[in-house]
Amino acid sequence: MCLAIPARIIELEADKAVVDAMGNRFKAKTTLLPEAKLGDLVLVHAGFAISLVDEEEAKKTWQLIAEINEFMDTQNRVSG
Repeated sequence: MCLAIPARIIELEADKAVVDAMGNRFKAKTTLLPEAKLGDLVLVHAGFAISLVDEEEAKKTWQLIAEINEFMDTQNRVSG
């Protein structure tokens, strides 16, 4: 299963971006979102920015991801 995650564009040159999602940095293409600019929050799926995201929605998603990670860590400690 693939998920799209919100990330902030921290570097941008032509359609090549470096984005940050919860402290994780990776490359993404903005080809499908030519209006994207430095500092924007974008939804990234399969290495492509596919839509702009507002700050509140990004924060909600990041919080859910953090909760899932915490749950998985707890489950691993209990079963391991």
